[in-house]
Amino acid sequence: MSVIPKPEHPRPQLVRADWLNLNGTWEFEIDAGDSGFERGLVDAPYGREILVPFAPESTASGIGDTDFLNAVWYRRTVRLPESWEGRDVLLHFGAVDHDATVWVDGQEVARHRGGFSSFTANLAGLVTAGEEFTLVVRARDPHGVPQARGKQANWYYNSECFYTRTTGIWQTVWLEAVGRTHLSSVHIVPNLGDTSFTVGAEISGHRPGTTLEAVLRDEAGEVARASVPVVEMGPSLRLPIPADRVRTWSPADPHLYDLTVRVVAGDELLDEVGSYAGLRSVTIDGRRLLLNGEPVFQRLVLDQGYWPDTLMTSPSDEALRADIELAMAAGFNGARLHQKVFEERFYYHADKLGYLVWGEFGDWGAGGHGPAGDHQQPTASFITQWVEVLRRDRNHPSIVGWCPLNETWQPMGDRISQLDDVTHGMYLATKASDPTRPVLDTSGYSHRVRGADVYDSHDYEQNPAKFRENHAGLATDTPYQNEHDGRVISIDYAGQPYFVSEYGGIWWNSELAAVDPDAEQDPNRVDSWGYGSRVRTLEEWYARFEGLTNVLLEDPRMFGYCYTQLTDTFQEQNGIYGFDRSLKFDVDRISAIQKQRAAFEDTTDGDRG
Repeated sequence: MSVIPKPEHPRPQLVRADWLNLNGTWEFEIDAGDSGFERGLVDAPYGREILVPFAPESTASGIGDTDFLNAVWYRRTVRLPESWEGRDVLLHFGAVDHDATVWVDGQEVARHRGGFSSFTANLAGLVTAGEEFTLVVRARDPHGVPQARGKQANWYYNSECFYTRTTGIWQTVWLEAVGRTHLSSVHIVPNLGDTSFTVGAEISGHRPGTTLEAVLRDEAGEVARASVPVVEMGPSLRLPIPADRVRTWSPADPHLYDLTVRVVAGDELLDEVGSYAGLRSVTIDGRRLLLNGEPVFQRLVLDQGYWPDTLMTSPSDEALRADIELAMAAGFNGARLHQKVFEERFYYHADKLGYLVWGEFGDWGAGGHGPAGDHQQPTASFITQWVEVLRRDRNHPSIVGWCPLNETWQPMGDRISQLDDVTHGMYLATKASDPTRPVLDTSGYSHRVRGADVYDSHDYEQNPAKFRENHAGLATDTPYQNEHDGRVISIDYAGQPYFVSEYGGIWWNSELAAVDPDAEQDPNRVDSWGYGSRVRTLEEWYARFEGLTNVLLEDPRMFGYCYTQLTDTFQEQNGIYGFDRSLKFDVDRISAIQKQRAAFEDTTDGDRG
C-alpha cells in the first residue's frame, strides 16, 4: 500500500475516533475550456493521476502544470468501513481553489466558493457501510475576474511578490462517521476574568431529551465538568477552573487543557469529540494591546506559507512546525500569516509552541477592475468565505488578532464604494463571530472603519534614519500613514494601538550581491527581488536590520512589528531563510537584536494616553 501524504488528523480541535483520510492517488483531468460537465466528465474515466492534497501546479502532485487551469476534475473510489453501519458520513475538504462542485455516484452533494475556507457535505442516505462509492470533484479557477487569490499571480509568469498559482484540492480530504445527532461545531471561549471556559455547540439532527456535556483536564486529571440540557439552538455551558488548577497560556508557558465534548441522551452516547483549550486574554487598554493584562511586545514575521515543491500546501506536518521553530530561533515570537489561510494544523503547532498569530484572508485579486477611485471590487463571497474561516479557527489560543484584508489601496472619495461595503461587512462579521480578539480592518491601507480596534502601516523605507523620522509622529498622535501616489487612502488615526505590520524586506542573495553589488531594484526581474536599494555586504544587511528594528523597539507606543519575511519565496529573496529553509544569516545574531527589551514592555497603566 502506498504511503498516504499528510496522514495526521487535519482538525486537532475537533477529533473523532472514526475517520478516514482520503489523501493519496486520485484520477485527474485538466479541463482547459471548462466544458467537462457538458462532455460528461462526471461519469467518464480520466486519463491522468494526481497525488492529493498537492495542487496540480506543484511538482509534488505529479502534474506540475503551471499554466492557467480554468477547471480540473478529480475522481476516486472509496470503500466505507463496515463498522460505520447505521451512522451518517461527513465528507470534509480542507480547501479547494476556487469554486468546487462535488458529486457522489453522480449525484451532486456540495457546491462551495472560496479557495481558502473549509467545507463539509453530509452523505447520509447516499453511501453504505462496507460498500464502495465514486467521489468526483470539479474545481473551477478562472483568471482575470475579481476573486480572492492571495499571492497567486493573475498572469503567467511569477514576478515581484506574486507566485505560482494553486488550483483545485490543496488541503486534506477526509471522511468521518457520526451519529444522526452530532456536534457540527464547538466554540470555546476563554474567560480569564473569572478563570473559566464557556463551551458552546451547534448540534445537527437534534432530538428531544439530549444533554451537552464537557470535561476539562490537565496533566493531573479532571479539572472541571459541566452539563446542560439541550432545550435551545446553540446550547452553552461554563467550566470554572479551581484556583489551584489555573494556568494561563502565553509564549512563556503555552499551557493547554484537554477538553472532551459530548452529546448524550440518558446513558446513550450520541457524539463525542476531543479538543483542547488555552486560558488567555487579549485586551486593549488605551493605546496598549495586552496579553493576559501584560504588555507583550509582538515581534512578528511575515509568513506566506509557500514551499518550492508543494506551493501553498505544506510538504508535511513536520514542515509546519519547523517553520515556527525557525522563526522562534531568529527571535520572533509570532507571525502574520500573510495573504493565505493556513492549514489548521499550523495553528495547532502555534498553540503548542506559544507562537502569536494574526489570522488573515487571501484577499488580493479584487483590485484593478475599474478606475483608480473605484478599482477594488471585492465580492460578497469575501464575507462568506471569511466567516467560514473565523468559525473554523477561532478556538485557537495562538491567534491574538484578526486581519480580514491587506493593502486594499483606493483613494478616499465622497461616495460609498464597494470596498467600503465589503470592508465594513468583513469587520462586522469578525466582531460578531469573535468579540474576544482585536480586529484590524485592513493591514496597511485603506483603513475604512472608524473606531476599528487597531491601526497600522506598512513602511519599506530602507534608511534607518529616514525610517525613524517617518515614525516619530506616533508620539503626538500623528503616526505614519500610507498614501498612494500622494493621495489619501485611509481614514485618520484615532488613538488606537498601533504597529508597523510590514517593514524591512531587505534583499539578500549572496551570489548576486557579489556579481552586481550596485544594482538597484528592478521590479520586473523574476530572478531576484526585494524592497528598496540592495545592500552590498552581509554586514550592511545586519546593520540595516538592526537600525530599522531598533526604531520600533525603542518606541513605547509601538506594540509590535512584523518583519518581511520568514523565507525567500520564489523570486522574492528577502527572507531570513532561503526558500528551501536553508540558512542565509547568523540567526543568533538576528535573535539578539530582536530580544532587546522593547520600550512598550515597560509601559504601565499610566501610559494609556
